[in-house]
Amino acid sequence: MRRLRTQAGLTQEQMAERSGVSVRTIRRLETGKASDHRLGTVNLLADALELGVEDRRQLAAVLAPANPSPIPLQGKANGDSGRPFEPESVSEPESVSEVDRMLAGAAAELAREVGRRWQKEEEQRRVHDPFPLPVRWTRAPARLTDHAENIQRLPPGVRPEPMEAAGDLRSVAEAYRGIPSGRLVILGRAGSGKSIMAIRLVLDLLGGSGPYRSRRVPVIFGIGAWDATAVALRDWLVDLLLRDYPHLARRTPAGSTLAAALVDAGLVLPVLDGFDEIAEGLRQEALEALNATSLPLVLTSRAGEYAEAVSAARAPLVWAAGIELAGLAPDDLAAYLSRTARPAAQDGRAPGGGGGEGSEGGEALWDLVLEVLRSGKDPAGGRLAEVLSTPLMIALARTMYSEAPGRDPAELLDAGRFPTASSLEDHLLAGFVPTVYRPRVAERAATGDPDRDRRQDRRDRDRRRTWEPDRARHWLGHLAHHLVRLDRDRHDLAWWQIGESLPRSTRVLTVALVSALCVAVSDWAVVLLVVPITPGEALVQGAVVGPVGGLAFGCFYAVMAAFGGGSFAPSQVRLRLRGRAGGGIGRRPVRTFTDRFAAVVPGGFVMGIGCACAFALQRALYEGRSLTDPALVEPLLINMLVLGLIFSSAAGLVFGLLAALETPLDVGSAATPAGLLSANRATVYRQVLVIVPVLTLAIALGGGLVVRLLAGVLGPLSWKLPEGLVVGAVGGLGGGLSYALCFTAWGQWLIFSRLLLPLTGKLPWNPEDFLDDAYRRGVLRRSGAVYQFRHVRLQHHLGHTYRRRQGNYTPATFPVPPRPADGSSTTPHGP
Repeated sequence: MRRLRTQAGLTQEQMAERSGVSVRTIRRLETGKASDHRLGTVNLLADALELGVEDRRQLAAVLAPANPSPIPLQGKANGDSGRPFEPESVSEPESVSEVDRMLAGAAAELAREVGRRWQKEEEQRRVHDPFPLPVRWTRAPARLTDHAENIQRLPPGVRPEPMEAAGDLRSVAEAYRGIPSGRLVILGRAGSGKSIMAIRLVLDLLGGSGPYRSRRVPVIFGIGAWDATAVALRDWLVDLLLRDYPHLARRTPAGSTLAAALVDAGLVLPVLDGFDEIAEGLRQEALEALNATSLPLVLTSRAGEYAEAVSAARAPLVWAAGIELAGLAPDDLAAYLSRTARPAAQDGRAPGGGGGEGSEGGEALWDLVLEVLRSGKDPAGGRLAEVLSTPLMIALARTMYSEAPGRDPAELLDAGRFPTASSLEDHLLAGFVPTVYRPRVAERAATGDPDRDRRQDRRDRDRRRTWEPDRARHWLGHLAHHLVRLDRDRHDLAWWQIGESLPRSTRVLTVALVSALCVAVSDWAVVLLVVPITPGEALVQGAVVGPVGGLAFGCFYAVMAAFGGGSFAPSQVRLRLRGRAGGGIGRRPVRTFTDRFAAVVPGGFVMGIGCACAFALQRALYEGRSLTDPALVEPLLINMLVLGLIFSSAAGLVFGLLAALETPLDVGSAATPAGLLSANRATVYRQVLVIVPVLTLAIALGGGLVVRLLAGVLGPLSWKLPEGLVVGAVGGLGGGLSYALCFTAWGQWLIFSRLLLPLTGKLPWNPEDFLDDAYRRGVLRRSGAVYQFRHVRLQHHLGHTYRRRQGNYTPATFPVPPRPADGSSTTPHGP
C-alpha cells in the first residue's frame, strides 16, 4: 500500500482526506501492525488511490485475505459517515467490472442532473432573495426517534457519543454526516421549510469534497403518492427514477435497468419528502415498510402526522435520528421583510425591481407591522407573529405586500377582519393567486434593430401571457380539485393524467368519436385515391367503416378504463432508425418482443373484428339484406376470426419492431414536464411514421399467409394482394392515427387537455403554457417530470374554493378536517 500511495504522489494525510480513513489506520496498515482489515476500508483506500482492477485485487489479497475480492466501484452506506456499502460478491469478475463501470457513469450522470435540477429549483423558489430565512432546528422529541445506541449502530455496552443539539439550514448536511445509520427524520409544522431543507441537504451532500462528498446520490422523492400496501419501496423508487430520469431505462449486462441497478447497489440515497401527505389510512403501513429495510434515507413530515404513525406502528423510524424545525422569531421577520420591499422603479412598474436604497422603502412599508411585532403587547400582533413564523406564510405576505403596488400590510393587524390566526392564513392563501396574476407591463427589448425588437416583444408577450386573475384561479382550482377527485389526495400534477378529470364515460365516448373520424378519413383517402368507385360510394363506405371502427376502439378503451388502464404513462424511450450505442432497452430482444406482442394482440384482434363487422354492414346496405340473414351471419363469423388473426398478428409484429427501435431518452431531454411532453410528441410522430407503412404491408402480406393456413379448415377464402393492400392501407393509416391520438400519453393530452377541457372552460386553450407560466409565477413547483402546487395548503385552498364556487361542496362530501395537532391550521381537502 505504501508503494501504491507513493506512485499516486500522496502523503498519508492527503490519502486520509481523500478516503475518510484515519491517518492512524493508514499508518498501521502500511507498517503491517493491522491485518485482515474490513473490506469496506480496503475499498475506500482503493478509491482514494484510483486503482485499477488488478491493483485492487492485490491490495485486497494482502489487507483483507479473508474477504472476497472487492469490485472496482464502491459506495458508502450513508454517503457520508465512512461506513462502506459492501455489495454481494459476483463470480464473474469481467461481468462485474463492466457493470461497475456502467454504474459509475450512471451515478455520476444522475448526480450532475440532480444537482442541476435542484439548484435551478432553489433559484426559482427565491430561497436566496434577499437572503435565506434563518430556518433553525433542534433535536426531535425522544419518543419520535430511536435509541442513540441504535442510531450510532453500537454494540452492547458502548456509550453513544452526544449528537448535535441544534443547528440551521447551513448545518443540516454536517449533522447528517454525523449519523452512522444514515437515517434522519426532519419534522416541522406545515410550511415550516421542510422541503427547502431537504433541497439544501441534497445540494450540500452533492457539493462536498473529499471525505465529505456523498458516495450515494441523494434524490428527492415525493412520498405522498406511495401506497405501501400495493408497491414495494424498492419498486416504487425505481419507477419514480424512470419517470423523472428516463435515461436510466438503459439496460445493464444483467438485464435490469440502470435505475434498478443503482437502487440495488445502494448508490441512491432516498430523500422522502412529505410523509404527512400519504393518505391517513396508509401511513402506518408506510412506516412499517420503511422499518423493514435498513436503507439509509431522509424523511420529512409534519410532526403531528408522524407522531400518529409512530403511535400506530408502536415504533419510530428505526435507526433514525430526528430534528424538528423551529418557528421564526419577530427579529427574523424584521430583518427579512424590510429588505423584500424594494422601492418602485421610476417608470411606474410594480415594486420588486430592486435598487440600492431598498431598506428604506422596506422600513416605510413594514414599519408599523414590525413595530407591533417587536412590542409583543398587541393581541393582533401576537396572532400575526404566530402566522408569520413559517417560511410559507412569510413568502405569501411578501408576495402580496412587498411586491404588489397599493397594498398596505398594516391591514393584517385589523382584529375585526382577522380575529384568529386561521383567518389570517386564509387571507394570505386567498390573496396569493390574484396577486401573482395581476397585470404587468413587459419591458421592451432594446437590441437596436426595430424589426427584431418587435418580433422579440411579440414572442415575449406570447410567452408571458396575461391571464385574468379570476380565470387563472378557476383553472388552478380545477387542477387542485382534480387531484382529490379519486380515492385519495394526490399531489403530483402530471400532464398525462389531467385528462382523468373528465368522467370516464366522456373519455370513452371521445375515444370512440376520434377513432371513428380517423378510420373514416383514412378510408375516404385510400379509397378515393386507389379504388375506382364513385365518390358517393366512397363516402358511404367511409361512413360505415368509420363508426364501426370507432365503436371497436371505444369498446377496447372502455375495458381498459374499467380495469384501471385508461390513463397512459408517457413513453420513456425514443425511436432511432440506426443502431443503438451504449446499451439500449433490450439486451433480451426475444422477451421484449414477446411482451410487446402479447400486449397489443387484443387490440389488433378487436380492430379486425370491427373491420369484419364493417364489411358485413356495408354488404347488407348495398344488397338490401337484413343483418340476421344466415347468408351474412356465417361469412361475418368467419371474417371476424380471419381478420382478427390477421390484424392481431400484424399489430404484434409492428409493435415488436418498434420495441427493437427504442432507445432511452438522453439525460437532459426530459428534465422538465414540458421536456417530457416534447419528447413524447416526437416519439409518437416517429411511431406513426413506422406504424402506417409497416402495418399496411403486414396486413396485406400476412393476410395472404393466414388465409392459406385457414383455407383448408374454414373452406374457400379469398385474399387478393390488391384488395389486401387497400385493407392494409386503411387499417395502417386509421389504426396508426387512432393509436397515436387515443392510446398514447401525448394523444390523450391533445384530445382531452388541449381540446375537450378548454371547450368546457376548465382549462385555457394552451394548458402547457399556462402550467409553465404558473410555475414561473411561483404557484406551482417542479418535482422531476411533474408539477406540484407550491404547498399542499395552497392546493387544498384552491380546490375548496373551486368546489364551493361550482356548487359541489357539501359537508358530507368534503368535510373540514380538525385543526392539526401541531397547531397549524388547514383547509378542506379530499373526500
